[in-house]
Amino acid sequence: MTTDTLATAFAQHGPWLVFGNVLLQQLGLPLPVWPTLLVVGSLAAGWPQLALALAAAVGAAMLADRFWYLLGRRFGYKVLALLCRLSINPGSCVTQTEQRFARWGAPALLAAKFVPGFSAVAAPVAGLSRMSVARFTLAAAAGAALWAGAGLLTGWLLREQVGRALAWMQSHGPVALAVLVLALALWLATKFWRRQRFRRLAAMPHIDIDALRAALAGDAPPRLLDFRAAALIAADGPIAGAQPAELRRLARHARRWPRDAAIVTLCACPEDATAVRAAHALQRMGFTQVRPLRGGYDAWRAAEAQPVRVDAADRPGASMA
Repeated sequence: MTTDTLATAFAQHGPWLVFGNVLLQQLGLPLPVWPTLLVVGSLAAGWPQLALALAAAVGAAMLADRFWYLLGRRFGYKVLALLCRLSINPGSCVTQTEQRFARWGAPALLAAKFVPGFSAVAAPVAGLSRMSVARFTLAAAAGAALWAGAGLLTGWLLREQVGRALAWMQSHGPVALAVLVLALALWLATKFWRRQRFRRLAAMPHIDIDALRAALAGDAPPRLLDFRAAALIAADGPIAGAQPAELRRLARHARRWPRDAAIVTLCACPEDATAVRAAHALQRMGFTQVRPLRGGYDAWRAAEAQPVRVDAADRPGASMA
């Protein structure tokens, strides 16, 4: 296929190609989108073609985002667990997404698609965080327009360079294919390395729900840190005796705690990712008795744990606010 033939094909079917590529990628398939946006943008004849391609990209992104938003609103963390199992790096794909929403709210969606990992789970987290449909739709559409518009506009501004790259790929097919395969292999290797790195972190000792309940009912209950987002705590209710916590504020508040204090970290995320990272952070600070709760909030809720009443006077520094 010559460059002229390719340009004709993209002129005729470019918006549909963008629509299909964006829709599949936003539904969870590991398909790159920016190469398509760059090529379509570079081959656009003018602003009307760019606007049509942008509308196709935003429309596809909104279909997928609304789908994930409704699933997140209905099924909550079950949807996130599914997305993370489908990802190459399941343990860390939602580690701080909830905190981003807690700090930024709807504006987080403006940048979500530019951030790997965050993009995959932003819509369902917005749903489980009970963000209103109107706010979600407006913010998600604006974010999709910024993301797709940046790719299309970059392709149009660099149309000469993209054209030369396409011509080079046409005349050096085997070399171009080898470069693409090498780039894909490096990307996959990086993802798998991150996955294995998290798996090594997650291999630390955990505490089971029965052991935790027994410890909380004892004379010296552990300090229980709840790393669920504020929106989820508000929706599902707080855990009696637990302290809401955030990774970014942990070091500041933990500096006055006794280093031999028993601490249990809890989250509502796949593979206990945030609880594991918090436990390692506390260990690096010198705490010697730190355990993540195996199964996190799901285990706590499934066990129907009885409220544990702990007098604030017996736990100095209990507030992390």
